[in-house]
Amino acid sequence: MGQRKAHFGTMLRQRRLAKGYSLRKFAELVDVSPTYLSLVETGKAEYPPSAERVRVMAELLGEDADQWTALAGRMPEDVKGIILNEPEAMPALLRATRGMSADQLRELTKHIERKNREGKKT
Repeated sequence: MGQRKAHFGTMLRQRRLAKGYSLRKFAELVDVSPTYLSLVETGKAEYPPSAERVRVMAELLGEDADQWTALAGRMPEDVKGIILNEPEAMPALLRATRGMSADQLRELTKHIERKNREGKKT
């Protein structure tokens, strides 16, 4: 987990600087202290930012919120809720998709979305 925190922090700092945000301004926009943000960026924070704060960071930086949330070692709240709502079926589905490529997962997602739309029409 240490490498993940350091990688997230490095990416965060690079993107923040590229967008021209000072440490203080970005911390203010995300509603964290500059000290904490510095610790996150150096991989020294005890805990990563919450999924909601990571989402805000990603949006400010023009990045994908789900990707950044995973990079920070967090899970989006809506996904957590979906899993908790179906505590047997959802973990089984996730395990069944383990090993699939990103393209295969996107194709499966499209198929499920089509099925859902068809089901709503009837």
